[in-house]
Amino acid sequence: MKDTINSLIDTIEDFLKIDQDAVDWDTKPAPDKWSKKETVGHLIDSAQINLQRFVRCTYEENFKLKYAQDEWVAAQQYQGADIKELLDLWILINRQIIRVLGYYPANRLQVSYDGDSSHTVEWVAADYVRHMKHHLAQIG
Repeated sequence: MKDTINSLIDTIEDFLKIDQDAVDWDTKPAPDKWSKKETVGHLIDSAQINLQRFVRCTYEENFKLKYAQDEWVAAQQYQGADIKELLDLWILINRQIIRVLGYYPANRLQVSYDGDSSHTVEWVAADYVRHMKHHLAQIG
């Protein structure tokens, strides 16, 4: 888990070094595709969902937690939000994830949240970072 936490910290720090003013946050590549701002919103949603998974897995197993990504992005109106506020929120939620994972009970790392033993806390945390890197690469 330590490697995953360090990778998460490095990924966030590296992304924050980009020239945010040079990014076109608002343009959608197609009507049915997300803008870069909406992609940040999606990463916020992903962080919120995964934070719930990490917390609940400290005391619960095999629960269902559904995430409809397109519906969440649309409902939260990220396109009209201020990008600085979105980035601040994304940073804060990820700091909480880092805190939770940093103190994660070792005896709960192999707990699964959906009945699929391949989706353990340890796997989800590593996948969360992979997913984040994928989307951040799309932004720049």
